[in-house]
Amino acid sequence: MPIDELRRTRPDLVEPFTTALPGARATVLGRLWGAFAREPLPGVTGRRRESDALVVGLQRGGSLSAAESSARPFAKVPDDFAVSGPEGPIRGPVELLAQLGLNTSAAERLAAELDNSVVNLALARAANGGAKVLPRDSVDAEQAVVDGHPQHPCCRTRTGMSIADVLAYAPEHHPVVPLALLRVPADRWQGAGDWPRRLRDGDTFLLPLHPWQRNHILARHPDLAVMEEVIPARPLLSLRTLAPLDVLPSCHIKTALDVQVTNYRRTISPAEVADGPPLSDLVAAVIDKAGYGGSLRVLRELGGGAVCLDGRPSASLAAMIRESTECYLDAGEIAVPLTTVHASGAAVVSGDPVRWLADVAGLVLPPALTLLSMGVALEAHGQNTLVVLRDGRPVRVLYRDLDGVRVSPSRLARCGFLLPPLLGTRAGDDAGALHTKLFGGLVSGVLSELVDVLSQTRAADPRALWGAVAEVARRVYAGLPDREDAAALFGDTMPLKATVAMRLAANPGKAQWTPVPNPLAPWR
Repeated sequence: MPIDELRRTRPDLVEPFTTALPGARATVLGRLWGAFAREPLPGVTGRRRESDALVVGLQRGGSLSAAESSARPFAKVPDDFAVSGPEGPIRGPVELLAQLGLNTSAAERLAAELDNSVVNLALARAANGGAKVLPRDSVDAEQAVVDGHPQHPCCRTRTGMSIADVLAYAPEHHPVVPLALLRVPADRWQGAGDWPRRLRDGDTFLLPLHPWQRNHILARHPDLAVMEEVIPARPLLSLRTLAPLDVLPSCHIKTALDVQVTNYRRTISPAEVADGPPLSDLVAAVIDKAGYGGSLRVLRELGGGAVCLDGRPSASLAAMIRESTECYLDAGEIAVPLTTVHASGAAVVSGDPVRWLADVAGLVLPPALTLLSMGVALEAHGQNTLVVLRDGRPVRVLYRDLDGVRVSPSRLARCGFLLPPLLGTRAGDDAGALHTKLFGGLVSGVLSELVDVLSQTRAADPRALWGAVAEVARRVYAGLPDREDAAALFGDTMPLKATVAMRLAANPGKAQWTPVPNPLAPWR
């Protein structure tokens, strides 16, 4: 039982954890209820409004109902939130999931993930005490996201990690993580880009290895050895990417981690290793040609590598070296993931909220929409997109994690760029796929988060906030020739990732999307 393990590991957290548990359970239940409201879930036959309630019909018979407001994205539900079901009130997410009547391994797996999310969310809240603390540096800003993904019921899932592991490695617990260094002979190394000299010993490559990975995966490969030396590092928002202390200045290390976090097991595929450096160069070149190098910078993947097992690169024994945010900061500046603005209750925001959001939109939308027209669709969600703040005011935007980028060979060629050879499947000319990639993260995700938090904490009018965003977008599209992209941005609906439907699918790694009302539609 989690409480027994916590009593052995951190007895000081037992009481705050117990206190936080009902609220964590209600939060995960509310987010799952949101998925019942909008996602294409098996076992759901229909939805209707009855006064202020949402009623969801079930294939197995009967229906579910709860406040419609509790199903909206970013809804804050009370600790005693419940869904009315055929047999009475439903107070737990696993109980709500069971109403779908699914007897599948995917449903069983998701039930375990929901339970794990509740436990880790309560643990995060217990350890942080509910305080909204201004970050002192950019790593603090990464670790300020206590609740995890703001819309996903599996917001704090870390399947495979124990309570002790979560406390030792998760960013919301503010640890220093000792990265192991795995010695990899040159004949067992497959890499791309430039591997740092600091991570070489003659002809041997030194692969940074997460300690959880060392303890759970490396044991299967006794022929590989780690050094006594370790690299102390602070975990960033993504858990498996870390900022090293004192070594590898201006670099972040992305490690492979066979742990389920929200939608995916966080290994590093051979395609990601191979494609990161050339994609970095391509995206940086497109940004510069578009003339937005001063407002948007990409944190380039400098090099990557993996251990070859049976002649093939291993996704579980791999790492990437990325430019750190510090490469693009001046004195007095801090880089803040945009999802941190929501998580911190806008504590990092200075000045008029409408003006602040207009400034952020003025930094991110012109380059992002122009890059889309040139053939690069960024996956600009709140974890990948960071705003650089000086005295609380936005001065530039940083983008990271090239693995999520989608590129159009024909659009790139039209602008004079030749797509480099890529191992991954991120290249394609389907305009709908390009729109979904960019708008699903940027509009349904990060801009919606910012509007929500600024309206809730700063009493800003949501219509005025969205109007400020729309004004920037209209100005950008007035200077771009392609009207198809503009029509999609201002269309009736926006794509939102159907996270629960994904977890219930036979192939849970394939992205699914559901349409939601587009807040920019009134300005088309």
